[in-house]
Amino acid sequence: MPQQIIDTHIHVWDLSQADYPWLKNDTSILNRSYSIEELEAERPSTNVTEGVLVQASGNFEDTDLMLKVAGDKDWIRGVVGWLPLMDPDATQNALQGKYGQNTYFKGVRHQIHDESDSQWLLQPAVIESLKILVDNNLPFDLVGILPAHIETAFQVAEKVPGLKMVFDHLNQPPISTKETYGRWGELMTVAAKHPNFYAKISGLSTASGSFNGRGTDDMKPYVAFVLEHFGTGRCFCGGDWPVSLLAKSYAATWQDIETILSSLLTETELADVLYNNPKQFYQL
Repeated sequence: MPQQIIDTHIHVWDLSQADYPWLKNDTSILNRSYSIEELEAERPSTNVTEGVLVQASGNFEDTDLMLKVAGDKDWIRGVVGWLPLMDPDATQNALQGKYGQNTYFKGVRHQIHDESDSQWLLQPAVIESLKILVDNNLPFDLVGILPAHIETAFQVAEKVPGLKMVFDHLNQPPISTKETYGRWGELMTVAAKHPNFYAKISGLSTASGSFNGRGTDDMKPYVAFVLEHFGTGRCFCGGDWPVSLLAKSYAATWQDIETILSSLLTETELADVLYNNPKQFYQL
């Protein structure tokens, strides 16, 4: 029987239901609505058995859309939503009200990579909101793209010691330049020593740009690096659909991930990285 997989990084968006500022001037295939039905047509050609939807915009409408999809599709087991972290009272109210009783609300993300200030998370109000996440046993997805985002995460860990955080897309390793491993590697080595930091092996087919023709040999060194430093107990995976379509199909994306991991891990370790770890991290 093939190894079951939890895809911890799936996006859906509907331009008629929510505002997506990052798509405003986008001329790629991403600038349209993407529904879960499109993904379901291809999922049977993969080993993905369960999925987690991840925030695509900083508003309640995007999160509400994902929660509705999760309620309609039995294979979607969780949602990483958005909260108004700049307003601790509003964050608390949202968790006590509309999201607190929703069994699919499993984590929080803010698009920190779209903020001009790489230290956005260190604002006092945001720190207070992150403490509220700890009180509600919710982890945080870090979608950083710069070394400065990792450095900021270190300070967050000091200020909010109970917060579990995962580096989405491994915080953009330098795959396009083939650097081994530069400042990214130095900082991720330090991050790996902190027990509350996790690594999400996702988005690597497009990470750091210049991705045409990218194959498993290009991505494998960076996957091996995080597995070595974070260990097989703090890594899990995501397909990053539909952003991944910029490079290749959903099935091809997962084939790459499985090919890389199968060459590095035992069957028991594979089960942890592909299924057990995300189930525990997001409490699915």
